[in-house]
Amino acid sequence: MLAVVFSLLGITVLILTVIVLVYVTGRYRRKNLVENVDVALGTTLRVSYYELLQAAKGYSESHLLGTGNLGSVYRGTLINGKDVSVKVFNLQQQNAFKSFDVECEVLRNLRHRNLCKVISCCSNPDFKALVLEYMSNGSLEKWLYSDDHMLDILHRINIMIDVAYALEYLHYGYSMPIVHCDLKPSNVLLDEDLVTHLSDFGIAKLLGKGESNAYTTTLGTLGYIAPEYGLEGSVSIRCDVYSYGIMLMEVFTRMKPSDEKFSGDLNLRSWINDSVPYAITGIIDSNLLGPKEHDTLRCLSSVMELALNCSMESASERVNMKEVVTALKNINFQLLA
Repeated sequence: MLAVVFSLLGITVLILTVIVLVYVTGRYRRKNLVENVDVALGTTLRVSYYELLQAAKGYSESHLLGTGNLGSVYRGTLINGKDVSVKVFNLQQQNAFKSFDVECEVLRNLRHRNLCKVISCCSNPDFKALVLEYMSNGSLEKWLYSDDHMLDILHRINIMIDVAYALEYLHYGYSMPIVHCDLKPSNVLLDEDLVTHLSDFGIAKLLGKGESNAYTTTLGTLGYIAPEYGLEGSVSIRCDVYSYGIMLMEVFTRMKPSDEKFSGDLNLRSWINDSVPYAITGIIDSNLLGPKEHDTLRCLSSVMELALNCSMESASERVNMKEVVTALKNINFQLLA
């Protein structure tokens, strides 16, 4: 009888031990899960939850690079010594899961020197993050509005040419047109050589074969979005062209479209439109004017004309990104000559 009791007791202890081990292992696996998204992204590096936590020093304030509606970006150093940016999604936000999926979908097949490269990603039910190239020179916005940084006219032209190259690739160089939907200086990043990389594809739209536009309820940043996007939720590659035109104005005037001087019928575009070409000195960033002021103003007038053609109210009247690339390269050639 005692032998039976001890036998049953041993079996019970064994079963309970197995259950505990399965539970603990399951929790550990869930916490460290790196889904096959990194394989889908075409990357081979797998990064665990705890490695990212350690890399970004527990996502401390000292490592914070920036914060957006759907998450925060931190600087980190992986075990192999590689510096990275870690984009951690705030899963309390309604669109965070969708945004993560969209970025993975968009970036898994894109290869272009002017797009921010995804190195890996980490995903479990409670945590989602993208591991991106670290851009040591930060954002274009930082360079435009910081007193510690200065971009001359050639730097600004070359940056905007790089952004145009990236958009040309998204619109025409992939099997399906991709609309970025949130083009602005804070989403334009600069590496150690000041080479430009377009980032943040969280609300990007992939247009299906034969589709020229799509509809969405998710808006980009006010001041940069095209009229048809803001009013109707209609998204097309022409929306990116509009945003590019607004950003082109901002880069050379150093004036945000959200500046307090713009109210009522006056906005950044109408301010530029009223000043080109005869009063251009009143709108251009004074830091850009130098010894060859006449030649510089002529080129800047061409830049503003291009920006106005990008940001026409009617989408059908806007130039396309192929035309933008050609126009800016010609302006750049004139400056160098």
